[in-house]
Amino acid sequence: MSAPSRIPELGARGGGWVAAQLLLLAGIGASALVGLDWPGALRLAAYVVGGALIAGGLLLVTAGGLQLGSSLTPFPAPRPGAETVGVGLYRRARHPMYGGGMLVAAGWSILFATVVGGVLTGLLVLLFELKARREETWLVEHDAAYADYRRRTPRRFLPFVY
Repeated sequence: MSAPSRIPELGARGGGWVAAQLLLLAGIGASALVGLDWPGALRLAAYVVGGALIAGGLLLVTAGGLQLGSSLTPFPAPRPGAETVGVGLYRRARHPMYGGGMLVAAGWSILFATVVGGVLTGLLVLLFELKARREETWLVEHDAAYADYRRRTPRRFLPFVY
């Protein structure tokens, strides 16, 4: 049994974490309305980098969701009967869908040259860090094999990177 987490649960299944995540994502999306325009020389580079980050992030979110199958839930608390998935993307990162969300948010902020989006993306990264820690506490309690999986899979969000 692991030590109790100091990260709050925010509801029986962690609904408060999901609500905060949705608010930040909505704010990042709306930040395009207050974005600046990139100067001509930087515009193409920003569009290429921002678009690539969004595409890569959507790929991680989609593939991660498909690989989780019936274990997929927006809540940090696992579904009853859910098993640890340690194949595909989950062999390289424990929370690739969160990593994908980070990439989409960063790409959006770059694409629309929005400082507000950049700040909210930073807060989203912090939220995902804390949400993942809360989730992992519940996962260790739910599935004894998770602790070994966490040792074998050191990257938290992005395969080979972070």
